[in-house]
Amino acid sequence: MASLYLLIPIAIVFVCIAVGIFLWAVRSEQFEDLERQGYDILFDEDDPEQSKPRANKKESENVS
Repeated sequence: MASLYLLIPIAIVFVCIAVGIFLWAVRSEQFEDLERQGYDILFDEDDPEQSKPRANKKESENVS
């Protein structure tokens, strides 16, 4: 019974922290666009600049 006097306040503190984090996420607009991340994965457009292999700076200096 004595452990309940310790565990109940700890549980209340955890619930308050979870509610605070949830409210922060809502206020900072974390839940505004839930579908965009899924579409980004499905319809990934490759950037040709990123797909080119980059030469090391030392290799390009040795060539010239």
